Amino acid sequence: MTTPVNARRWINWGGNQQAVAVDVLTPGTVDEVAAQVKTASDAGRKIKVVGSGHSFTDIALADDQRMLLHRLGGLVSIEGPLVTVPAGMPLSRLNALLAEHGLAMPNLGDIDEQTVAGAISTGTHGTGAKHSTIASGVEAVTLVDGTGEVVTIGAGDPLLPAARVGLGALGILVEVTLRCSEAFTLLADERPMALADVMAGIDEWIGGNDHAEFYWYPYTDRAQLKINNKVSDNDRPLSRFRGWLDDDFLSNSVFGTVCRLGRAVPATVPPISALAARALTARTYTERSDRVFCTPRRVHFTEMEYEIPRAALPEVLTALPRIIDGLPFRVQFPVEVRFTGPDDVWMSHGYGRDSAYVAVHQFAGNQYEPYFRAVEAVCRPLGGRPHWGKLHYRTAGDLRPAYEKFDDFLAVRDRLDPARVFANAYLDRVLGA
Repeated sequence: MTTPVNARRWINWGGNQQAVAVDVLTPGTVDEVAAQVKTASDAGRKIKVVGSGHSFTDIALADDQRMLLHRLGGLVSIEGPLVTVPAGMPLSRLNALLAEHGLAMPNLGDIDEQTVAGAISTGTHGTGAKHSTIASGVEAVTLVDGTGEVVTIGAGDPLLPAARVGLGALGILVEVTLRCSEAFTLLADERPMALADVMAGIDEWIGGNDHAEFYWYPYTDRAQLKINNKVSDNDRPLSRFRGWLDDDFLSNSVFGTVCRLGRAVPATVPPISALAARALTARTYTERSDRVFCTPRRVHFTEMEYEIPRAALPEVLTALPRIIDGLPFRVQFPVEVRFTGPDDVWMSHGYGRDSAYVAVHQFAGNQYEPYFRAVEAVCRPLGGRPHWGKLHYRTAGDLRPAYEKFDDFLAVRDRLDPARVFANAYLDRVLGA
């Protein structure tokens, strides 16, 4: 779903959030951003920046002024591994830009349509025990605060741990400096397995590989394990046909058709899930890192993702079949499980601990709330933290105990946006007014 630039009505990618803005702002320079924020602040109005719309929560909804940053331009600077780009740049464009300069993001999530600002502000992450959120690689940000002042927060600044995952609450990010790595090739190894076998070797899969994740297929005991490791040569590329067959035709065209069939005839969902799990074939190939990390997603969905302490994963996985079997509807998407190491970013879901992430999805337009609430009810008492860009039902009162630096973050918000120019209903709910 795409919304035309300058359209007052906006709908997110998942189709579950929409808003009508009074005004749409499209500044072309940082000075214009600052001037528009100052005008809003003086008039007691609000501004909300929206990126590519890949958050499933209402974090980007604007009912007053919506701002888009697509006109802020291209590359700002490259100084060794430090790359500074406009915050509104999509990750797909960033990845192409880095490749042109022999660089790469050390880790990525599984889609690259988000903007840099959106990805870091919501805690987007990939998988890998030696990695954490994308925001943990942020070396500096330049933002416009709630008074219209342009503020640069660099390495060593006590505000940086707050600004890295700022939820859009601290200011409008206009530039971001990322610590990148030299370009690298990944060897991807994807194999169907019994879920019990995946879990029996989970510590080995996580500790013995650069990146490890798996998908569990509801109504079955089957999973797909995916591991990626750095290699020196790109000597086993997928054939063009196999890449199209797996990632375009089967994962998008056929899967979309299957989802529509399952929505129309729910009784077909369990046997189709079982068939899909059994039909999976192993594949091993090499490719440029971002092309392994990120895959096209043209079948739209809604999603909730919970971070939990890694040791709690078996308890959550044990609960999932019971939850799914008890729902008044069918679940058509596999459950995705990823892993990261700890970071020191205040509002990062992975703050201070080794994490497992459990992501549950539903086909766009299908019921999801009873499913998501039931999963949240399992994860929350385990110390679970919801992904800021994925659906959840938490509030400031019950999020505060889950984040050691919650009140420190609020103090930074009071300093940078005392009049709450950047507030909306979502931030009021998860941070307090």
